[in-house]
Amino acid sequence: MKKLQYKIDIKASAKKAYNTMLGIDNKETYEEWTAIFNPTSTFEGNWEKGSKIYFVGTDENGKRGGMVSEIADNIPSKFISIRHYGILDGENEITSGPQVEKWAGGLENYSFEEHDGCLTTITVETEADDEYLDYFETTWPKALDKLKELSEK
Repeated sequence: MKKLQYKIDIKASAKKAYNTMLGIDNKETYEEWTAIFNPTSTFEGNWEKGSKIYFVGTDENGKRGGMVSEIADNIPSKFISIRHYGILDGENEITSGPQVEKWAGGLENYSFEEHDGCLTTITVETEADDEYLDYFETTWPKALDKLKELSEK
């Protein structure tokens, strides 16, 4: 696993950037920026510390799949940490075995640093298997640009 980091400056308060990213006020804002990864991307669950949350979408055949995760930490408008520990395959949770072992326990961390109430730097720290590096290096910046567009509205 390789550690990856992405940053973006958004002309909005940390609260607005955080709420937009997580879809707190409107789930559609989460779905819009994560559509860069999968056009059907959504989540099921909530963002409270300790909560189980599914990050789901459908594939080209309409089959539901995604990640089984836990909110490891959540300090509103400052920091959120997501621990991935399984795969959702249709309605089945897979939490052990070769499909999961490569990345299980990996964290996705988001920090929100506000400057003067009108600019927020979001830092994303995540890990990726070598086979996904090129995909993430291309896709994460596009997704963050979409998040910036939505947050600055």
